[in-house]
Amino acid sequence: MQFLINYQWQLFITIEILFLLTFLAFGFVRYFLNKDRLSFIFLSSFFALLIAEALLAFLIYQATGKIETFQIVIIIFVLYAVTFGIKDFKNLDRWMRQKIGKWRNVDLLHDEDYEIIERKQDSKYMAKKYRISATIHLFIFLIGQSILWYLGTASVSEMLGYLKDLSWFETGDYADSPYANETSYSIGILWIIVFFIDFVWSWSYTFWPSRK
Repeated sequence: MQFLINYQWQLFITIEILFLLTFLAFGFVRYFLNKDRLSFIFLSSFFALLIAEALLAFLIYQATGKIETFQIVIIIFVLYAVTFGIKDFKNLDRWMRQKIGKWRNVDLLHDEDYEIIERKQDSKYMAKKYRISATIHLFIFLIGQSILWYLGTASVSEMLGYLKDLSWFETGDYADSPYANETSYSIGILWIIVFFIDFVWSWSYTFWPSRK
């Protein structure tokens, strides 16, 4: 266990390198050799590495008894992979098949792919899609932040006080914030930044529908 603690970052980097190699192998087998079943093996390996990464964070947490930057980084990676990462991977897969298919002068797309591509060219469809995703993200964001603030404050009135006076956001110190400790502060602030960027980008499809 001490080995995991001493070399946690090296192990994390090694897993990330294996992620990249697995993805490259998956792409070569799927897009150039047209071996969908064989490519599934590499895709399964990708998820196995994701589980190994989460297990590594859990074992180190059990050994140290506290959540540190290492666990936070892995939590972010894992949450992204099992949520937005799946959608992004499908989009990347479709884009790769489209581009490599043109380069090889073969059709690697399916009827469903063409339907999705056509829908994405409809600005109204894209605007509606991102409004829904932004609303869902807003709902999850409010619940998650409320829980973090509840754990770090003594009452609802104290929470409202932090909402009225946002000077704590500029100090960079969790002691001035509604968060209970440095870990929850780091998670909360990072989530606020990510939420703001995602929310503005999502609603840009509604206010500026011609923007790609």
